[in-house]
Amino acid sequence: MHEASIAYELLNIAVNECSKNGYSKIDTIKVVVGRATGVMTDALLFAFNVLKEDTVAKNATLIIEELPVRGVCKECGKEFESNENYIIFECPHCGSFSVDLISGKELNIIEMEVSQ
Repeated sequence: MHEASIAYELLNIAVNECSKNGYSKIDTIKVVVGRATGVMTDALLFAFNVLKEDTVAKNATLIIEELPVRGVCKECGKEFESNENYIIFECPHCGSFSVDLISGKELNIIEMEVSQ
C-alpha cells in the first residue's frame, strides 16, 4: 500500500507551502490522480485522513480528481481513452501494441485553500 507514503508526501508539500506563505490552516487540497498511476483513491483518502491529524491540515478535505488514461497509437495515429485502472498497451482501433500515453500518469496538487 504505497498510498500512505503518497498521502504523507502530499501532506508534507501542502503543509510546507502553507507555512512558507504565512498561512496557518489548510481547508482543502485538490489533487489530480491519473488512472495509470495505480493509486487506489479510496486508500489515498483513508491514509490522508489518518495522517492529517496533528497538522495544520487536520480539518482539511482532500478532493481527488481522477484522470482517464489517454493514448495515441503510433501505427494508426488515433487517440483513445479508457477509464480502466491499468495501462492499456493495445490500440482499441487497430490492435497495435505501439502506443504512447498522453495522460494518466499525473499525480499533482493543483489547488489548495488556506486561511489564517
